[in-house]
Amino acid sequence: MEDNVRQAKKVMLSGIQPSGDLQLGNYLGAIRNWVARTEEFDNYYFMADMHTITVRQTPADLRRRTLEQLAIYIASGLDPEKNTLFIQSHVHQHAELGWVLNCYTMFGELSRMTQFKDKSARHKENINGGLFTYPALMAADILLYQPDFVPVGEDQKQHVELCRNIVQRFNGIYGDVFKMPEPYIPKAGARVMCLTEPDSKMSKSLPDGCVFVMEKPEDIARKFKRAVTDSDTERCVRYDPANKPGVSNLMTIYAAVTGKSYDEIETEFAGLGYGAFKPAVGEAVIETLRPIREEASRLIQDKAYLEGVYRAGAEKASYVAEKTLRKVYKKVGFVQR
Repeated sequence: MEDNVRQAKKVMLSGIQPSGDLQLGNYLGAIRNWVARTEEFDNYYFMADMHTITVRQTPADLRRRTLEQLAIYIASGLDPEKNTLFIQSHVHQHAELGWVLNCYTMFGELSRMTQFKDKSARHKENINGGLFTYPALMAADILLYQPDFVPVGEDQKQHVELCRNIVQRFNGIYGDVFKMPEPYIPKAGARVMCLTEPDSKMSKSLPDGCVFVMEKPEDIARKFKRAVTDSDTERCVRYDPANKPGVSNLMTIYAAVTGKSYDEIETEFAGLGYGAFKPAVGEAVIETLRPIREEASRLIQDKAYLEGVYRAGAEKASYVAEKTLRKVYKKVGFVQR
């Protein structure tokens, strides 16, 4: 009966690259939303380590971050019994379907990808083939599991549109092979900006303005005390993204971790100014991340448990992915193995 209920659920898939330590934006913008959808969807969440190597990595750091990311997923509330959690490189079908889809993705489509342009500008010494073709691998990540929905932020919409173009092209040639995935935009997702440059998204590339999930409480507190507010003489806590981006970003974060509305926040800090507001936001973030950091730290020490989770996840993911890959191989004319 339980399997039938699970089968009836819509399928959701997403992943994060372990290219840097997970930060507050990853948690509030993605992971926390995944947890909230545990019962609603049949979920596949992975560590996208194959995508990570389009930029040179220190191998030991990549291994550490991959396992730490899995621990944070679980510590955040992603129950491995209810969500399929796996490491991308452990499911060989991703690479295999990625190659096939490379052959059904046009050069012009790939050359228009804004992330390729951005990363090429930042890594001029290593503009490799993977950096150019990784959207085809991303399409494979998605299509292997025939998902109904793919959660996306603004920066990933272009990739989902390309994936949909590939589905249309492939299905147009071979029939109904892939389900057309729909982008899933959360109703209320917190868009967390950099604490030092509130016009930029929070990112590990701007570490002074980035709050990491596993960061020490005292370091988080210091970053919030130094957070950019605004140079206006008013110095009041008011939500106004156009004119007060720094304060508005802090209000977005405070609202996300406390559940309070902007009106409630304005009332709470009326007449108190930024000196009281910034430490309060920092303390609220520290207390939100504390149980996650503590549980993730415990899990990281339990290597046998984490190995059991990612092995079971890869086994489940491979079983589902292989069904799609076999169908694709048959359609394109490969001899069955």
